[in-house]
Amino acid sequence: MDSTITVIQVILALFAGAAGSLRLFTPYARFIRLPAQGWAHEFEPWQVKFIGILELAAGIGIIASLFLQSLTMVTALAAIGVALVMAGAMATHFRRAEYPNMIGNLVWLGLALFFAYSTLVGGTV
Repeated sequence: MDSTITVIQVILALFAGAAGSLRLFTPYARFIRLPAQGWAHEFEPWQVKFIGILELAAGIGIIASLFLQSLTMVTALAAIGVALVMAGAMATHFRRAEYPNMIGNLVWLGLALFFAYSTLVGGTV
């Protein structure tokens, strides 16, 4: 089970880091033209960048305990942060009637909550 949790940890960190980097480092005018990023029209450029900062920080926080064992609580909190971002993404996609996008958000939300629960209760990372 520990290896499964570590695989989920790495996948979550890569996902959050890649998504955050995309939002943070891609210019807003170019970002809103990317496929499946129509939701960004409803947000100001600084808000999209802020979401990117949150996701990038969560990605770093999720992977941190692999390098420093004392950061297990930070890892669990970062996973909860990813879950909160995904819940917000689901609300945005629901409001815009983008139901297929909600499925992906639900998968990431579930993985993040499973990882956070197993980290806090199981105590292994």
